[in-house]
Amino acid sequence: MSRINEVRRTIYRLFNDEGVSRFSLRQRFADTRLDTWPQYLVIVFSIAFSLSLVGCGRSQAVMQLPTPEVLVAQPVLQDVAVHNEWVATLDGYVNADIRPQVSGYIISQNYKEGSVVRKGQVLFEIDPRPFQAALDRAKGELAQAEALLAKSTIDVERDTPLAQQKAVAQEKLDTEIQAKRAAEAAVESAKAAVERADLDLGWTKVTSLVDGVAGIAQVQIGNLVGPSSLLTSVSQVSPIKAYFPVSEQQYMLAKHVSAGGQGMDLFDSSTELILSDGTVYPHRGRVFLTDRQVDTNTGTIRLVAAFPNPGNILRPGQYGRVRIQTSIKKDALLVPQTAVTQLQGGYQIALVGGDKKINIRAVKPGEKVGQLWVIDEGLKPGEQVVVQGQDKVREGTLVATKPADLSLVAEKRANQGQEGQ
Repeated sequence: MSRINEVRRTIYRLFNDEGVSRFSLRQRFADTRLDTWPQYLVIVFSIAFSLSLVGCGRSQAVMQLPTPEVLVAQPVLQDVAVHNEWVATLDGYVNADIRPQVSGYIISQNYKEGSVVRKGQVLFEIDPRPFQAALDRAKGELAQAEALLAKSTIDVERDTPLAQQKAVAQEKLDTEIQAKRAAEAAVESAKAAVERADLDLGWTKVTSLVDGVAGIAQVQIGNLVGPSSLLTSVSQVSPIKAYFPVSEQQYMLAKHVSAGGQGMDLFDSSTELILSDGTVYPHRGRVFLTDRQVDTNTGTIRLVAAFPNPGNILRPGQYGRVRIQTSIKKDALLVPQTAVTQLQGGYQIALVGGDKKINIRAVKPGEKVGQLWVIDEGLKPGEQVVVQGQDKVREGTLVATKPADLSLVAEKRANQGQEGQ
């Protein structure tokens, strides 16, 4: 072993010393002991033989690569419900802007922002003192008018028999009768003033017009407000509306007045709501009204669906997608979603031909049904679709096929989705 190490060090020094000229290298070989040359040759030939064995092993490994195995299945042929989706905006079933009827200073806020309020519940209070004073003044004026009416009535009742006896002039009686009528009118006017002053005093307590969720207050205590001031808003959110626009052509199909094509059941089908996070709202709704006209700028008409909203989870202003079953597609071709690959905005699947070679084909997918995907274009019945192992093959690859159990493939995909969550 010591001899071998010596040989190694000698070879290293011969070939790795920097700045060694060709003459110096030849001199070192000449100075090397003759009895060590056989050992050098044995080591060199051993290294060369080992490298040749490694190269042969690699070439044999390349030649002996097994044929990739893939799982294949034929597309499923069945009738599929076709759905359409439209972007929807949620809004309250009733939205009430809360504004005061009188001008004054806010002295209290009597509700919790964002909470549920009831119709007639007091939300804000305006300083009532000026309005109480106005009411008291109106009541005083009413009392004066009633006193004048009482005096006029007494005068007329006293002078009427005297005028008949020619004891007083008829002209005096006529004046007293007119004064009585004026006093009666003054009493009615004073009563109206009292009623108006009482209303103003009552309006200092600003109440909710509907049952619903109250929004954030737009004013603070001490602010001077008037009839043009928005204090807050209250929205009835159970049920809640979803506004969504449909094209004029789709609307005509929904009304079954199109010249061709199958009608769409927009108004007779239950409506699904897909929320902004992709989840499906558990309660279904129904379309209940259509706008009066088509928007000439967009060529669409607005439809409105109503959804139950227990717990007031949905709020006005949210976005989502309304999903409605519009028709049934007969004899649709479906493949597992695992068989479809998305690449640069397109979709493709891998097919196995009769020669056991891979054919990559572009397809146009449609509706998703559970773990399956409808293929609208690019696939024929009976073709062998690779449902697992696409990452191991490419165009023209020779493969070994194995029939796939679609139920197991779908179950495996569902488990992967749960693990990802």
